[in-house]
Amino acid sequence: MDLSRPISTVIPTLDGPVLAVLARTKHPLTGRRVHQLAAIGSETGTRKVLRRLASTGLVTAEQVGPSVQYSLNREHLAAAAVVELTSLRARLIRQVADAIGQWTQHPIHASIFGSAARGDGDLDSDIDLLIVHGFAHDPPPAWSEQVDELGDRVHAWTGNFMQTYELSTSELADHLRVGEPIVDEWLRDCITVYGLDFRRLRTEISKDVMSQ
Repeated sequence: MDLSRPISTVIPTLDGPVLAVLARTKHPLTGRRVHQLAAIGSETGTRKVLRRLASTGLVTAEQVGPSVQYSLNREHLAAAAVVELTSLRARLIRQVADAIGQWTQHPIHASIFGSAARGDGDLDSDIDLLIVHGFAHDPPPAWSEQVDELGDRVHAWTGNFMQTYELSTSELADHLRVGEPIVDEWLRDCITVYGLDFRRLRTEISKDVMSQ
């Protein structure tokens, strides 16, 4: 799945980004503004798509002064499907959170980071998952099995592979102590899906590091 444009999974043409722009707002937009927000294709192509979609009733077109303004007709039978397709990344995040919530052994923290969190990935992007656990040594087999199972489910949901960054609280403390660059990425991008928010966890562990 293209995580920057999830709707392209089903609608790979310019129609997809155009519909995604209209689905994200309830305010009418000019063809030029739709083209700017879609950030793909030409303005002429965008206007052609809008006129064609208006002919199906899925998009409404209203003359306002010298310009035509377009909006998604949310009463159209196909509108719900369009809105669902534009929210696939959010749905992925919810499903990962739900899956981890059902684990028999829970992490202290889990979050999605990287391109999946930023929404700028593509078809070849991994789904990056940070997991912080409390095991002093290597996690038991049951733990690894549930992590592997989640990876299989993520691939089934999206077609993308899950890349897991697992570490214990003591290993996270080491990362903080030496200033590992990836910590800045976690602080900037991560979306918590289970347990303590990463920024709070980092603050708590940093206090322990400073007291040593």
